[in-house]
Amino acid sequence: MDGMTATADDFLDRALVEESAKKSGLLWVQAPGADQSRPVWHAWYDGAVVVVGDAGEQPLHGLAAGALAAVTVRSKDKWGRLVGWQARVSVLEPRSAAWEGAVEELKGKRLNAPDTDTIADRWAAECRVLRLEPVGAPTEQPGSMSDASHAAEPMPSPATTRQPIPAGLPKLVLGRLRRKS
Repeated sequence: MDGMTATADDFLDRALVEESAKKSGLLWVQAPGADQSRPVWHAWYDGAVVVVGDAGEQPLHGLAAGALAAVTVRSKDKWGRLVGWQARVSVLEPRSAAWEGAVEELKGKRLNAPDTDTIADRWAAECRVLRLEPVGAPTEQPGSMSDASHAAEPMPSPATTRQPIPAGLPKLVLGRLRRKS
């Protein structure tokens, strides 16, 4: 997969990586030195995963050109880990041919963008588009999964758990609805 002589297993490994990444809307990426993986939305383009981030998009902390990142994809139907691999990170130059192609794929995956018509201009000015190209054989795949739990503490967040609604609220809301009728 990375300059090696290709065998039948290499083609099967590559097909597993590609198909799982294409079918999954989210994957987990662990930057070098990071203590845990982060979920990122992505697209598959020209033999690699492409992501856009920073400046109002998803955070891409620790992902830098030339680094090796660990990528994990979950099974779409079972939600468990399906395949993991190492990926070489490269930054796509804004407005280059590779960047334009990647952005076209990513635009279709970006949900609820505030600026759909000018999103490529904003990404060129403010964001980074990264290419995560698989390197070597998968580190995890069906039949050779790690026994580790991979459980991690939730990342810090200002979000809170929803509290139960007050006991009198349904009566209050229904009472108002009855009075309006």
